This record gives sequence, C-alpha cells and structure tokens, in this order.
Amino acid sequence: MPSLATYVKCITAGAVLCIGGPALVMYVTPTEEEIFKRYNPDLQKRALATRESRQQDFEDFVQQLKEASKSDKPIWVVQKEMDKLRAEKAKERLREEVAAAAAEAERRKAEVRESAKESAK
Repeated sequence: MPSLATYVKCITAGAVLCIGGPALVMYVTPTEEEIFKRYNPDLQKRALATRESRQQDFEDFVQQLKEASKSDKPIWVVQKEMDKLRAEKAKERLREEVAAAAAEAERRKAEVRESAKESAK
C-alpha cells in the first residue's frame, strides 16, 4: 500500500509538470517584436511594407472561411466551388474589359476617319 509521502510526491511532480512546463515554454518563446528586431534592416523594411496587404489577405481568408462554414458541405468542397465561381467572375470581367477596349479602339478609328474626311474637304 503506497504511503502518504508517495501520493504527495506524485501530486507535486504532476503540478510541477502541468504548471512548470507551459510556464517554461512561455518564458523561452520569443515575442513577435523580439523576432522582428532580429531581422536584418532590409527584411524589416520589406515586412513593414507588406504588412497591410498580408493582414488584408488574412482577413479575406477568414471571411471566406466564415462564409464556407455556413454551408452543410465540407469546407474544402465549398472552397473549391467558391474558387470556381471567383475564376468565372474573373473571366467575365476580363471579357468585359476586352470588349470595352475593342469598343474604344473602334471609336477612335471612327474619330480618325471623321477627321480624315473633314481634312479632305
């Protein structure tokens, strides 16, 4: 039969492991600022320059995940569907831009023809 001292030792060792382990990890792990200070100056400038775009990309990603999680389907299936929809919209936007550019070119050609007719008179 284990003695009271054995129980005390086990509880003490468990408390040291459960409390001391995470405390040690928090003590040893550097903060984001400390990691940033260790960068060379060029990397610091580049990181500062791209920070806003990376934050915006992350916010967009989280927003997409929130939208995808509303569905009953698995997230990866919904993500694929959303990607296909986004690609189709991008293609449609490109078609519209090409059509607008063609219309602008045609308008310019007509304008040049009109000015050529007027100068010929």
